[in-house]
Amino acid sequence: MSARLLLSGLLLVAAIASAIAVVHVRHEGRQRYVELRALNAERDALDIEYGRLQLEQATWAEMSRVERVAREELGLVRPEPAQIVVVRR
Repeated sequence: MSARLLLSGLLLVAAIASAIAVVHVRHEGRQRYVELRALNAERDALDIEYGRLQLEQATWAEMSRVERVAREELGLVRPEPAQIVVVRR
Protein backbone atom coordinates (compact mmCIF):
# COMPACT_ATOMS: atom_id res chain seq x y z
CA MET A 1 0.00 0.00 0.00
CA SER A 2 2.89 2.32 0.75
CA ALA A 3 4.35 1.89 -2.74
CA ARG A 4 0.97 2.70 -4.26
CA LEU A 5 0.63 5.80 -2.12
CA LEU A 6 4.15 6.91 -3.06
CA LEU A 7 3.42 6.37 -6.77
CA SER A 8 0.16 8.33 -6.49
CA GLY A 9 2.01 11.17 -4.74
CA LEU A 10 4.70 11.24 -7.42
CA LEU A 11 2.07 11.27 -10.18
CA LEU A 12 0.26 14.14 -8.43
CA VAL A 13 3.48 16.13 -8.15
CA ALA A 14 4.29 15.39 -11.81
CA ALA A 15 0.80 16.51 -12.90
CA ILE A 16 1.08 19.75 -10.92
CA ALA A 17 4.57 20.41 -12.31
CA SER A 18 3.30 19.75 -15.82
CA ALA A 19 0.37 22.13 -15.33
CA ILE A 20 2.68 24.87 -14.04
CA ALA A 21 4.98 24.33 -17.03
CA VAL A 22 2.04 24.62 -19.45
CA VAL A 23 0.91 27.88 -17.83
CA HIS A 24 4.44 29.25 -17.98
CA VAL A 25 4.91 28.33 -21.64
CA ARG A 26 1.56 29.84 -22.64
CA HIS A 27 2.38 33.05 -20.75
CA GLU A 28 5.78 33.20 -22.48
CA GLY A 29 4.10 32.68 -25.86
CA ARG A 30 1.66 35.53 -25.20
CA GLN A 31 4.50 37.83 -24.20
CA ARG A 32 6.38 37.00 -27.38
CA TYR A 33 3.26 37.63 -29.46
CA VAL A 34 2.78 41.07 -27.88
CA GLU A 35 6.44 41.85 -28.55
CA LEU A 36 6.06 40.69 -32.16
CA ARG A 37 3.04 42.96 -32.67
CA ALA A 38 4.95 45.95 -31.27
CA LEU A 39 7.94 45.24 -33.51
CA ASN A 40 5.68 44.90 -36.56
CA ALA A 41 4.05 48.25 -35.75
CA GLU A 42 7.50 49.84 -35.40
CA ARG A 43 8.58 48.31 -38.72
CA ASP A 44 5.47 49.70 -40.45
CA ALA A 45 6.14 53.16 -39.02
CA LEU A 46 9.74 53.02 -40.19
CA ASP A 47 8.63 51.90 -43.67
CA ILE A 48 6.30 54.90 -43.87
CA GLU A 49 9.06 57.26 -42.75
CA TYR A 50 11.49 55.72 -45.26
CA GLY A 51 9.02 56.29 -48.09
CA ARG A 52 8.54 59.90 -46.98
CA LEU A 53 12.30 60.44 -46.88
CA GLN A 54 12.72 58.93 -50.35
CA LEU A 55 10.09 61.33 -51.68
CA GLU A 56 11.80 64.25 -49.95
CA GLN A 57 15.18 63.22 -51.37
CA ALA A 58 13.72 63.02 -54.87
CA THR A 59 12.21 66.48 -54.45
CA TRP A 60 15.49 68.02 -53.26
CA ALA A 61 17.46 66.34 -56.05
CA GLU A 62 15.26 67.50 -58.96
CA MET A 63 17.44 69.02 -61.67
CA SER A 64 15.27 72.13 -61.96
CA ARG A 65 15.66 72.81 -58.25
CA VAL A 66 19.41 72.16 -58.29
CA GLU A 67 19.79 74.48 -61.26
CA ARG A 68 17.70 77.22 -59.61
CA VAL A 69 19.69 77.01 -56.37
CA ALA A 70 22.96 77.10 -58.32
CA ARG A 71 21.90 80.26 -60.14
CA GLU A 72 20.01 82.15 -57.43
CA GLU A 73 21.80 81.20 -54.21
CA LEU A 74 25.31 80.39 -55.42
CA GLY A 75 25.49 82.82 -58.35
CA LEU A 76 26.69 80.14 -60.76
CA VAL A 77 26.28 80.59 -64.50
CA ARG A 78 26.71 78.27 -67.46
CA PRO A 79 30.12 78.85 -69.06
CA GLU A 80 30.41 80.10 -72.62
CA PRO A 81 31.77 77.57 -75.12
CA ALA A 82 35.03 79.54 -75.31
CA GLN A 83 35.53 79.12 -71.55
CA ILE A 84 35.28 75.34 -71.67
CA VAL A 85 38.58 73.48 -71.64
CA VAL A 86 38.73 69.75 -72.37
CA VAL A 87 41.53 67.92 -70.59
CA ARG A 88 42.67 64.66 -72.16
CA ARG A 89 45.21 62.16 -70.88
